[in-house]
Parts: sequence; C-alpha cells; structure tokens
Amino acid sequence: MFSVVLMTEIRPFRIDIPQADLDDLRDRLDRTRWAAPLPGGGWSRGVPVDYLRELADHWRTGFDWRAQEARLNAFPQFTTSIDGLEVHFLHVRSANPDALPLLLVHGWPNSFVEFAAAIGHLRAFHLVIPSIPGFGFSQAPGEGFDVTAAGRVFAALMERLGYDRYGVQGGDLGAYIAPEVAVAAPDNVVGVYVNGGLGFPDDDDDDLTEEEAGFFARMAEWSRGAVDHHSLLRAAPQTFAHGWNDWPVGLLAWLTQKLQEFTPTAEVPERAIDLDLILTNVTLYWLTGTSGSSSWFMYGTDRFRWPRGQRAVPTGLYSGPPGFRRLAERHNDIVHWPEARPGGHFVAMEVPGVFAADLSVFFAKVGR
Repeated sequence: MFSVVLMTEIRPFRIDIPQADLDDLRDRLDRTRWAAPLPGGGWSRGVPVDYLRELADHWRTGFDWRAQEARLNAFPQFTTSIDGLEVHFLHVRSANPDALPLLLVHGWPNSFVEFAAAIGHLRAFHLVIPSIPGFGFSQAPGEGFDVTAAGRVFAALMERLGYDRYGVQGGDLGAYIAPEVAVAAPDNVVGVYVNGGLGFPDDDDDDLTEEEAGFFARMAEWSRGAVDHHSLLRAAPQTFAHGWNDWPVGLLAWLTQKLQEFTPTAEVPERAIDLDLILTNVTLYWLTGTSGSSSWFMYGTDRFRWPRGQRAVPTGLYSGPPGFRRLAERHNDIVHWPEARPGGHFVAMEVPGVFAADLSVFFAKVGR
C-alpha cells in the first residue's frame, strides 16, 4: 500500500542535532588559525582578536547546545509545505481559547530564536513563529523569492492553521515581511506591529524639514562606520558563504560584527542580549548551513530601500525614532507611535518583557 503525504499536512518537528555535528564544530573551533591583530584600538578595525578568542572559547567549552536544544524543543514545533517550500514554525497556544493569534516574524541575521525569551511574556496570544524561508529549519527559496512572496507564504500558513483573524509583528527583515502579510490577507490581519524601520525618506524626497534633513545626515554619517551588509551580500553572497559555511570562527566573527552594530546601547552585544541566546542563534546558523541562503533579501534586490509599510490595516511601532511619524504616515495608518522605548535593534531579545507589554497595548487597540 502506498502512503500519500498531503501537501497541506502539518507535521510535528523536533530539533535533534547528531552528536557528530557537535563534535565536528568543537574540533573546528579547536583548530582555529587566528588572525594577527591589526593596528587600531577597540572595534575600529572590526571584532577584536582577544574578544573573539574569549567568545570562541566560551562557545567551545562553556556553551551547552543540548540545553538550548531542550529549551527550544519545549515549544511545540511543526513543518508544512507551502508554495513548494518546507516551512518550519513554532505554534504556542494560549491557555485562553479565545486569544488573538499572533504571527511573529524574525529579522536578519537572526532566526526564530529571536523570540525565545519573549514567549513567556506573550501567553495572552496564540503564537505562530515561523523560520523565514532560507533561515534555520525552513527550506531555502529559489530565484525571485522576495518579501511579497514571504508575506503570501505566511498568510497561507495562518489560513492553514485555521486562523481567520490575527495580528502580525516584524522587525528588521520582519519589518518588510509583516506588512506584506497584511497586503496578502487584509480581511484577516487586524494590525501590523513593527520594531521601527518606518518613517525614513525615499531617494527622491525633496520636502524634508530642516530637523529631518539634519537627523538623517547624522544617521548617514554614523552608518559609514558600519559594514554595509546589503551591498556586500548583494554583490557576492556566494563568495562570503564559502567562508562562513566552512569555518565557525569566521561565522562567529561576522554575526558578532553585526550584533555589535545592532546593539548601540551596549559596549558589547552580550551586555544587551543574553550570551547563550546569541550563541544559540550562531550555532543554529552553523548547524543548518544557512549563512548564504538567509541572504536572499540582499542578493535579490538592486539597492537598499527602507520598508514602506502598508495601508490595508492599522500599524503600530515599538518606538517611533529614528524614523519620523510624518514620513511614516504617507504609507501607513499609524495608531501607535511611542516616542521612546528601551533597547536597540532586536528588542525581543534585549527587553522581552517591555517589548511584549507594548505589543499587547497595540493589539488591545486593534485586535477585537
């Protein structure tokens, strides 16, 4: 008798990394060929050698992947096939059967691990936390995949789970995808909550106020000191993926560089984000070999663009600045715009309780 697997089937999933893969990781860390320090103090030339040595040593001897694997497996996980892609997701139901379903969309260079610390603060929602295609345990997309396609995939996922009314959250890459879910399913999405990213000028804007123009000029000056990952991964993602996929310290250095830039509130990333959470994310990238496939958002575009949002449903932001509300309202129906909240770029990892509380305030406005 032949067994037919339906394309709409939802299958239980459990993380179970072979011990041989963990042994290989430790062996590669043991045999790292360290670069000599370059002139310049602190982070002026990139991740300092001494700092990275300490971080790698902790990854090798102090970090317990099996403990983190068990932590993640405590959340119900599943896979399903949508538009020819195998999609991995967490589905954590609230004790309240009438709770509002909430789709949480992670950023780059992150994964579903971004929300591990926030889940306990969001028990008032039925949570659906997918791995974006190309990230973690979700299948890598093919040529032409974009944020619009990702939005359609996630709208289809919510429909498959039986949710006909739900909220969506997104930050970083998620700030591009979350609005597209609303565009794909405007009759189902009650609101979109974004971790910043809205309210930035387009290239052809010529009506900026003096305050806006001055602010964005200062922001541009600051960004010149950061690694332009959009340009780098747009130009030669395959080239860099060779190194990141072959040697763990190279991957660790790259992800640490970006986290350092994304956590301006702290001297080093682990003072803003729990170190085990950082290393869980790095280890997931290593074990799944997704340093290249997770870059589709960059290599699939011709230039960098800020997210514009959408007008199909109401929008709320975790924190208004560094964008300007006047500019954000050109493309969004803004109903929640607090002027200041703690944390940096990945607030669900840095201040999960504050993030969850503010998100709850927004969906209390629009969710019924």
